[in-house]
Formats: sequence, C-alpha cells, structure tokens
Amino acid sequence: MTHSEISGLQPAIVWSHFARLCAIPRASKAEGALRDSLQQWAVARGLAAVVDGAGNLILRKAASAGCEDRPGVVLQAHLDMVCQKNDDSRHDFARDPIVPELRDGWLVAEKTTLGADNGIGVALILAALEDDSLVHGPLEALLTVDEEAGMGGARGLAPDVLQGRVMLNLDTEAWGEFYLGCAGGLDVNVERHGSPEAIPDGFQAVQIALRGLRGGHSGVDIHEERGNAIKLLVRVLREIEAAMPLRLAGLQGGSARNALPREAVATVAVPAESVARLSALVANIAGVLQAELRGVDEGFSLSVAHAEAAAVLAAGEQAVWLASLHAAPHGVRRMSRQVPGVVETSNNLGMVDLHPNGGSCNFMVRSLIGSGALALADEIVSLWGLSGTTAEKSGFYPGWAPNPDSDLLKLCQAVYRRDFGADSKVQVIHAGLECGLIGDKYPGMDIVSFGPTIHGAHAPGERVEVASVERCWRLLRAILSEIR
Repeated sequence: MTHSEISGLQPAIVWSHFARLCAIPRASKAEGALRDSLQQWAVARGLAAVVDGAGNLILRKAASAGCEDRPGVVLQAHLDMVCQKNDDSRHDFARDPIVPELRDGWLVAEKTTLGADNGIGVALILAALEDDSLVHGPLEALLTVDEEAGMGGARGLAPDVLQGRVMLNLDTEAWGEFYLGCAGGLDVNVERHGSPEAIPDGFQAVQIALRGLRGGHSGVDIHEERGNAIKLLVRVLREIEAAMPLRLAGLQGGSARNALPREAVATVAVPAESVARLSALVANIAGVLQAELRGVDEGFSLSVAHAEAAAVLAAGEQAVWLASLHAAPHGVRRMSRQVPGVVETSNNLGMVDLHPNGGSCNFMVRSLIGSGALALADEIVSLWGLSGTTAEKSGFYPGWAPNPDSDLLKLCQAVYRRDFGADSKVQVIHAGLECGLIGDKYPGMDIVSFGPTIHGAHAPGERVEVASVERCWRLLRAILSEIR
C-alpha cells in the first residue's frame, strides 16, 4: 500500500498526516527530521511553533472567532515509535519508510511495527490544527520526543510552558474507552564484567535460537502471560547444562525495554560427540514448551544450528548469569484491589546481551503505586547483589492518579453518549502514559486520554482499525467544540 493510498482513506485530513509520519523515520531519540518537517508545516500555516529545551515541539493555534474566552486545551501525543522487526526483515528504521497494508479494515505493518502508537494520535492533532472549520478555544499541541525510551520529552518539559489547563492525551489503544489513570515505573539496569576463556578442547559451537513468540507491549499485554524469549531460552540452557557439559559463548534477546521479547539466541559449546544428543534434547524441550504455550504463543520455535565462537564466558560467570536470569521475576506481580481487572505491579525482562567479557540486561518495572514499583525494583537489585553484580535503578516516573470527579471526563462521556448512542467505559491503563509526568508539573490540570483501536503495539504486525480512527476524529472535533 502506498502512502498516497493511505492519504486516500477517510478522514483524509487525518490519514494524510499519518502518511507523512510513515515516510519519515522516527525512532526514539532520533525524531529530529520529523520534528523539523512538522515545524516547517506549522509555520507555513501561520501557527506558532517552538522547540523547547527537551526537544518537544509545541504548536499553538488561536481560538475560533467568538471562542477566545474558552479554556485553552492542550492536545498531546509523542513523535517517536517503538522500532521492532522480524529477523527476516531487512527494514532499516534509521532510513526506510514504514510501508503498511490495508487488510479487512485494518492498516497493518506485517514484519515491522507500524507506529500507530502514537502516530495516529499525532495525526489527529495535526488534523485539528489544520481544520479551519473546527470550532474551538485556544489550542496547544504538545508533541513530545523520547516517550518510548524513557519519557525524556515529558521529563524535560518546563512547568511554565503550557498555557492550557485542560489536556486531551491521544495515546491509548481501545476505542470507546476513556482513560483516567496509568502506571508509573522505573528501570533496573544490570551490568557485569567478566574475563573470557578459551573454548575447551573437543568442544563444538552451536547456536540455539528461540523465535516466533508474539511479543507485544510490556504493560498492556503483560497479563496475557505470553512467552518471554529470554526467560524461556535461559530455561532451555539450564536443562541442557543438567544433561551435558555446556559452555556459554553469548546470549542476546529482546530489542526494546518496553516490548515483550519475541526472540533470543544463544551461542554455546558442547563436546563434539554430544551435538547429536543436544539436538534431540532441544527437540524434546521444544515439545514441552509448545504444550505450555498452547493458546498463547502458537508460533513458537526452537532450533539448533552450527555456529562459530572464539571464546566462552568463564564458568563462574556463566553460573551467575544463568542462575540469576532464571530466578529473576518477570510478569504480573500483583493485580489491583482498587481497580478490578487491572494489573497493579509488573515487570518486563526486556533485553539481555551477554558476551565472554561481560554483559547487561534491563528490567522495566511498572506499578499504579509508586511504592509498589520501587519495592519490586529493590527486589531485583537485591537478587543481583547476591552475586556482587551491579544493578542500578533509574528513570523513575510517577503514575497518573485517577480523578473520578473530572469535569473533562464528564463532558467526554456526555459527548460520546450523544454522538455514538452508547455509554463509554472508564479505564486505568497498565502503561506509562506521559499524563503522570505532565500532571505532576501542572498540578490541577484536568486530563483524559482516548484513542482508536490498536492491536499489537510494540511488535511486528501492529495494526490500527481504520473505522475507529474516523470515529476518534469525530469525537475529538465534538469534544473540542463543547469545551467552554
């Protein structure tokens, strides 16, 4: 599907902007080209456009005639996207455009992420700034950078930049739901140095690859108990260790801290006479794991292939890494007692990179309760501390505490009921929306979040329902016209 065909979808004013976003690479911390393009577009339309000290783009549009006294509204979304692709994809996220396909009413990127998270939110905001028929008070667009890799843009936002005190965040993924709260969290970064050793005489290197898991968003999808490629492959390696001599030469898995790891690969060395037995053992383990993952990750595969390796981890280092990764928590820690059906605290073992001379891994911890996130992070730090491994907490950000008495929420619900003939739902999301950080800097700001239906965010195959984008556009226009 070409970008011109995307812009031909309805509403064209929204999809034309999404086509622009698909054409310009926008990985986290590399949004400059897109930001410059949007700033030039805004200036050409007579909009005020500034880039703040954190790199965020702030655009302002004056109120419609007769609406100057209405409250100012902030429209907020983030410019960056999670860059994930399948191993067989040659896509270069630093250079290549995203090329989606239209399938049965959904726009989808088959082998990469689509960037509907949060490109559709950005496109909706740009459409609102472009549409001169829209009736509204003063508008501010806050288009942040670096959301997916640490919320750097929201962290760096100054507390005296925004003029509006009502904010619509357009970064959620379920049409018909208004979000009123989100999880906060932090990272735990683990690093350990080692000394390589030579591969023992008579050992042969092989590669064990675990692929085909669904992956997904490390917060939104964490409760589905999808497979974690790192955890599963470590389990495989430990079972092999129990059956034959095994030396680890490398282990790499996951590629984004906020995505469930879909793939992991280990290079190991075993006695040459044990290679055939290793293949049979791996096939047996694969059968066990397939049974466990049935109904959750049907595409799972485990393979053995010839490999080359120049060195292996020291035996003691191998023991520390495999035992610690095996023991490390991953998944849901606690469900919320205040918000039924919502995860309260979880963590994602998202990335690992081990080599003979050392390695690192990352855990992303989330919680609706700040103390809950910090407590789980402390447990992870303590686990690694048992082996003298460096594990540091970083990047704590607050959650967004729900305000059930929100006037903006009441207005959004009333507009939805009037225009769509049904009641909407109110939700709290187990993901790190920027609302918590922004609300912390602008106390008293009334915030609501909504968006179209997006499936598979943060994983290849990400898709957005086209019809829900049109409904979001109608809803956004209607809400803006009613804010007084």
